[in-house]
Amino acid sequence: MESASTAASVSRTTAYRYFDGIHDLLVAAYPHAERSSLLPPDAGEDVETRLRIVAEDQTRRVLEYEPEMRAVLRLSLDPGTERPALPMHRGQRIGWVEDALAPLREELDDQELRALTLGIGALLGIEAFVWLTDIAGLTRAQAAEAMQDNALRLLRAALAERNAQEAAETQKPQGPS
Repeated sequence: MESASTAASVSRTTAYRYFDGIHDLLVAAYPHAERSSLLPPDAGEDVETRLRIVAEDQTRRVLEYEPEMRAVLRLSLDPGTERPALPMHRGQRIGWVEDALAPLREELDDQELRALTLGIGALLGIEAFVWLTDIAGLTRAQAAEAMQDNALRLLRAALAERNAQEAAETQKPQGPS
């Protein structure tokens, strides 16, 4: 809290007048759009294009707000603190990925679509970014590119697997006529 008040050129007393603690400050500062979709109205039905839009937006947010997101991630990992849900724990990323994958509702069953949504969502957050930069040693730009690329690769792999299953089913003998 002291660092935040110094950076804002206000006294700690003033900072505490507006925020009870660092958690409240982070909740207020977390740049989270309260939108149910990241897609523009003209996004179309091409699922890869839709996912690319969401992945680019997510990685842009991570790059732009990395310090805040890291701070929220640190708080979320602290098992000893009781607090209301942190902004990044509202599941919006899941909803945004679900929205991008919406055209697949006719092609994939609910379980397959949920697994794909969660898999892609895991690739697009600060958690993946921290691993790619801090553990794998990628630059911030390389990490963002890898996150986007991995999300699209997972989508393509899921679609290729589904197409292979459908092709195998249509080639099965139909039994006696």
